[in-house]
Amino acid sequence: MKKFAIAAATATALTLTMANAAFAQQPSQAPLTVAAGEVTKAKEATSDTWITTKVKADLMTEKGIPGTDIKVETNKGVVSLSSDVAVTDSQKDMAVAIAKKIKGVQAVSADGLKTN
Repeated sequence: MKKFAIAAATATALTLTMANAAFAQQPSQAPLTVAAGEVTKAKEATSDTWITTKVKADLMTEKGIPGTDIKVETNKGVVSLSSDVAVTDSQKDMAVAIAKKIKGVQAVSADGLKTN
């Protein structure tokens, strides 16, 4: 009887230990995967914000460009330029060239820029 009690206690202890280890592994993996995805999104958002800020600043400081009238948006490295005020074709070309020079810019769309 004593041997049976020891065997039962040992089996129970081993089962609980193994179950605890199995349950402990599952939750720790899922949050790491989620966190990695969130970090990627945060880096992408920061990069897009930095690109938008840099393009806007460069447009504002360039002579001959109505930088205050040009709206800049960035999504996954693609810069979109738009305006409510008409710009000349040369100003449009210059704005696109300025945006393309910025590190991290994948493409530039100036379809939203009104021209004379």
